[in-house]
Amino acid sequence: MSSTDNLSLLPALAMAGVDTFQVRDKDLERAGLIELTAHVMALVPAARVIVNDRIDVALMIGADGVHLGASDMAVADARRLADRASGRRFLMGPFLIGATCRTAADVAAAAAAGADYAGVGPVFATTSKAGLPSPLGLDGLAAAGMHSPIPALGIGGITTDNVEDVMAAGADGVAVIGGIWNAPDPVAAARALAAAVRPEQVTV
Repeated sequence: MSSTDNLSLLPALAMAGVDTFQVRDKDLERAGLIELTAHVMALVPAARVIVNDRIDVALMIGADGVHLGASDMAVADARRLADRASGRRFLMGPFLIGATCRTAADVAAAAAAGADYAGVGPVFATTSKAGLPSPLGLDGLAAAGMHSPIPALGIGGITTDNVEDVMAAGADGVAVIGGIWNAPDPVAAARALAAAVRPEQVTV
């Protein structure tokens, strides 16, 4: 989520079953992103909060982890930074690192480099992010996540209408932006997504 989303809904989304929130705002400078992340963490103290791309912000604020896209910092470098911070007692618990992947080879490489989960996609076409590659479809998701050494989350274009198909294709969870924020009732959408995914996870 970003600073333009209705953050007042976050506690209700957490109550509806969203257990992890990703802070993603490319327009904010470091100080603003730190402030936004701290605010999100205060709103959903029982949920996990991860930061997109900016491991420096995640470590500084004590967030639960970072999600790295294909063009972001290498997973192995992020893991080394997190391990170093852990040794200095900067972290309160295990630091999660997620990696965006498209193939089974990508997932295996991310796991070997120290990733804790893979975001596989985009599964479907989405307007939430620009410049994405073509959709993998359910078959592509299944192929990438099959025998995955780490949890594989479906990402991209996932809504209440297709989440059951995504889970049936073998996803361990889903990451959602528009499927919640663009819904007429975001909390109801989150509840429906969580019901389809449990006992795994939903990320926004």
